[in-house]
Amino acid sequence: MRKLIKLIAFIRFLLPGLPDTAGLRTGRGEAMETGGVLAAILSSAFGGTAVGATRYLARSLDPLTIGAIRFGGGFLVLAAVALLRRDKWPAKSDWPGAAALGLLFFGLFPALFNGALVYTTAARGALALSTLPVLTMLAGAVLGIEPPTTRKIVGVLVAMAGVAVALGSSLTTAPQGAWRGDLLMIAAAFCMALYNVWSRPFLTRCAPTSFAAFGMAVGTACLLALSTLTGGLTRLAALEASQWVASGYLAVICGALIFFLWAFALERAPPTLVAVSVAVNPVTASIFGAVFLGEQINANLIVGLIAVLAGIAIASGAAGRFAVGRRGGRRRLP
Repeated sequence: MRKLIKLIAFIRFLLPGLPDTAGLRTGRGEAMETGGVLAAILSSAFGGTAVGATRYLARSLDPLTIGAIRFGGGFLVLAAVALLRRDKWPAKSDWPGAAALGLLFFGLFPALFNGALVYTTAARGALALSTLPVLTMLAGAVLGIEPPTTRKIVGVLVAMAGVAVALGSSLTTAPQGAWRGDLLMIAAAFCMALYNVWSRPFLTRCAPTSFAAFGMAVGTACLLALSTLTGGLTRLAALEASQWVASGYLAVICGALIFFLWAFALERAPPTLVAVSVAVNPVTASIFGAVFLGEQINANLIVGLIAVLAGIAIASGAAGRFAVGRRGGRRRLP
């Protein structure tokens, strides 16, 4: 029990936003960044379960139809919340840009993501998706939006290494042609990286709920049109009760909640700090499988989880703030 308490305390220190160190930067700005990073971690944690739900529905539905269910349901939930809260929607001048981002993230991304899982395993797909922080950092640097720092680079690499360790032997088994799925997942990660970098200016002018709902509406319209043309919607009638439950979970939790949290995070934290949290995704997927599917938890998963959290802490600066706090200093590390 003492070891468990120490482990929990250690993980808690790794996470940003601890009361005894939060004052080392500017109060409100740091609180907003901390809230953004925590929201991104929570979004990625729930995102780990989306892989399982998607693979479950892939037995009966095509990638386009699964995406239409996920984001169509997510749009209905987020739009209702935004209207009830009277949130500010994107201005007309922002409609073209917001629509393009919606098409990129809620149209092209799910098609690539769901298509990747047809060819490759969940473990290999998760590792390919964990390239998101690197791609986001590169996109931010090339576009001049977020310059890379040594701290962020080290944190991203540590988190990616944690993903590889956590997945362990799962990466050694792959179906024939798995490289196609790996490439599709990397392409999906690149779409998400561009969304991370380009969406932040829009989020300064409207609420994250309405911005996510607007983008989902555009993406869903395209996915529904393509699914109708390919006959995907006709397969809904053959779904079993358990598959409808999975569809509802995919829409409400993996559609509405996850992407509201992601937009909330992008409004408050730099894109790379948000993106590095995606390393939590495959780890929570493994934990979900152990809890609900009876899969085994091994030492690799524990070590990988600690490495992922350490990588997030390094990239966000929490590890440095904790070290300074322990020494009693008030100087912020570079």
